[in-house]
Amino acid sequence: MSSDGPSEKTGVPVNTFDHDSERVPVSQERPSGWLYRERKFGPITIPYYASPISQLLIVSFVCFLCPGMFNALSGLGGGGQLDPTAADESTVALYSTFASVAFFSGTICNKIGIKATLSFGGFGYALYSASFLCYNHTKNRGFVIFAGALLGVCAGLLWCAQGAIMMSYPSEKAKGRYISIFWMIFNLGAVIGSLVPLIDNIKKKEGNVGDGTYIGFLILMAGGAILALFLLDSNKIIRKDGSKVIAVQQPTWKSELKGLWEVLRAEPWILALFPMFFSSNYFYSYQFNEYNLPRFNTRTRPLNSLLYWLSQIIGAGFMGYALDTTYMTRVTRARVGFIFTFLITLGVWGGGYAFQRHYTRENVASIPTFDWHDNGYGGPLFLYMCYGLYDAIWQTYVYWIMGALSNNSRKLAIYAGFYKGIQSAGSAISFRLDSLKIPYMNMFGSCWGLLLGSMLIASPLIFFRIQEHIPAAEDLKFSDETESVERFEQKE
Repeated sequence: MSSDGPSEKTGVPVNTFDHDSERVPVSQERPSGWLYRERKFGPITIPYYASPISQLLIVSFVCFLCPGMFNALSGLGGGGQLDPTAADESTVALYSTFASVAFFSGTICNKIGIKATLSFGGFGYALYSASFLCYNHTKNRGFVIFAGALLGVCAGLLWCAQGAIMMSYPSEKAKGRYISIFWMIFNLGAVIGSLVPLIDNIKKKEGNVGDGTYIGFLILMAGGAILALFLLDSNKIIRKDGSKVIAVQQPTWKSELKGLWEVLRAEPWILALFPMFFSSNYFYSYQFNEYNLPRFNTRTRPLNSLLYWLSQIIGAGFMGYALDTTYMTRVTRARVGFIFTFLITLGVWGGGYAFQRHYTRENVASIPTFDWHDNGYGGPLFLYMCYGLYDAIWQTYVYWIMGALSNNSRKLAIYAGFYKGIQSAGSAISFRLDSLKIPYMNMFGSCWGLLLGSMLIASPLIFFRIQEHIPAAEDLKFSDETESVERFEQKE
């Protein structure tokens, strides 16, 4: 067994052991600087700043303040506006640019660094909230659409950096827990964020949400962009066992684009996950604009949103820790997770079908909306909470599957870019369909059909490609190939 250190071929840190294997890793003492010093406060030990968990917590709170607040705003339906047209058009612009940029966001993230990528990403969220504050007074739809398009660029970068950290920083045996920790903190942002419109509109049963809602979101999102500046670059991160994160230093644009192609050329089976990527946010337009918005009044929608995101915390916590259980092998966990997710897709959306049969886009205006004081409110609320629970289970499982395919942060950044890009294409299409006033039942059926169909397409990969461990040599092969291309280009 060779020792950890720079590879002669690539000049990058090499992990010489599989984290779940029985082989003993080569120990490596952490540097003595403050970045690597743990701190104790009584019985509590604070992880050192350059540890994977510390960096994950920073990223989690950036997403708590930026996309978490965005989710709280979106969960109101129509961006808090009674007429969802402006929000729909802005969301189509958002996910269209998101889908375009996210395919290359891994390239951009590897070039400018995680810190700059996340901070720039956070800026777009603050501007998006500001555009709705302006719209409340000026009805300037153009500004809202522009802010949505810019947010798509920013979000593509933010989610790529987040995905690379969440999937590559932890050891193999901790990936499920890291995903669940992130997802719980991130969705706690949406829970807390939902309190802003709930408090601001607690006595308001009809109309748009007030200015205080948008101002509150604007301040919190700007705070997230600033917090991202406190992250460290991946080459400074050392795990507790002394191993370093696999990362390539200073790639060229051309070599990164070749690396993007290399992933698809060498690993074409990743295409089997693309339908699951596409489906993963497709249902948001239905849940927010065709369920929460038309069926509940102004003050009840924020309460629904709060409980929806709270249910996501529960779902992410359950699924993440279940996927890391030591009672089953990783291959078995992947298969059991697939069966569980498939069954819960049948159950939750089957309940949704029973509810959707009672209203259409044509007659919904004549049906009284639910208020939290109404006797029949409990059932529709429970269904909306189940939708939130389901979303977290789906997202956690997809992230875990990607993390099980590699430990290489560069490759995982590209996976994350594929994921968010295709996911955003699905969202753009679904929100556009909503703006075209497609019948509610058609929208519902497309959501349910895509979810079930995408799982069937991905099943061969999940059942036959997941391994117990990913050897470091296999992960570094990708780095070796792209580094060789880079060196050749530099000689030219």
